[in-house]
Amino acid sequence: DWESLAAADHLGVQKCMRDINATYRDNPALWQLDHDPHGFEWIDANDASGNVFSWIRRAADGPSVACVVNYSPMVHADYRLGLPSTGFWEEILNTDAADYGGSGVGNLGGVEAHPEPWHGMEASATITVPPLAAVWFRQQS
Repeated sequence: DWESLAAADHLGVQKCMRDINATYRDNPALWQLDHDPHGFEWIDANDASGNVFSWIRRAADGPSVACVVNYSPMVHADYRLGLPSTGFWEEILNTDAADYGGSGVGNLGGVEAHPEPWHGMEASATITVPPLAAVWFRQQS
C-alpha cells in the first residue's frame, strides 16, 4: 500500500530498491555476460567465520564490479578484499546507507586498490563491510 511509505522504514526499502535497479541498469558488468563464465568470478566464497561472500562481475567492454555481502550483524572494518586490478574502485551501492534506514557505515565513496595480491587476485584494498548489507564497487579507468 502506498500509504505505508509514510513510515521511514518502508520508504527506505523503496529507495534502496530504486537505487539497486538503477545501478543494475547502468552497469553492464552486472548483466551483460550472464551466460558467459568470464562474466563471474568468486573473490572469496569461503569466509564462513566472517559470514561474507564476495565476487567480481565483468562486462564485455566496460568496468568490472566487485560485490561484497555481509550476512552478519557485525561491521568488518579493515577487511582485505582481493581485486583484479589496482586503482580507485568507486562504491556505487551500499544497502546500509542512512537514506535506506541503515546505519550509514561505508567507504566514503570508494577505495584504492594497491598491488598487494590477495584472494588469488593481483591487487587488494582495505574496505569496511557494513552489517547485514551489500556493497558494490565499480572499477574506475
